Amino acid sequence: MVETAAPRRTTNRGPGRLLIAVYILFAIAASSRAGLQIATKFDEAPVAYALSAVAALIYIVAAVGLARAGHAGRRLALACCSIELVGVIAVGALSLADRELFPDETVWSQFGSGYGYVPLVLPLLGLFWLWRTRDTSR
Repeated sequence: MVETAAPRRTTNRGPGRLLIAVYILFAIAASSRAGLQIATKFDEAPVAYALSAVAALIYIVAAVGLARAGHAGRRLALACCSIELVGVIAVGALSLADRELFPDETVWSQFGSGYGYVPLVLPLLGLFWLWRTRDTSR
């Protein structure tokens, strides 16, 4: 009897494609917002605008990692989703605790409330998808 190998689960198939699309959408939104804010009023809230730029970069790199789907891509996506989750929780908590720290909103302010809390949920979905598609044969 010949055994067939289980199909290889990759991050860029099925629901992973939707996750990648959302990451790309947020990369565009955060990049556009940060670019405009940095270009027009950086001196008003440099930390907030720089954090939005960092968030945009993380979204871009996470999308690339998820799309690559190999071992290196998975590690890259895992690092980005983890950093993103820590960032959104830290910035979210700080923005609620002391509004003077962030005179203008970032993508992660108030846990991403300006974006319907998607910035809070997105890294959780990313980490879940990476866990769900992990290679269990090792």
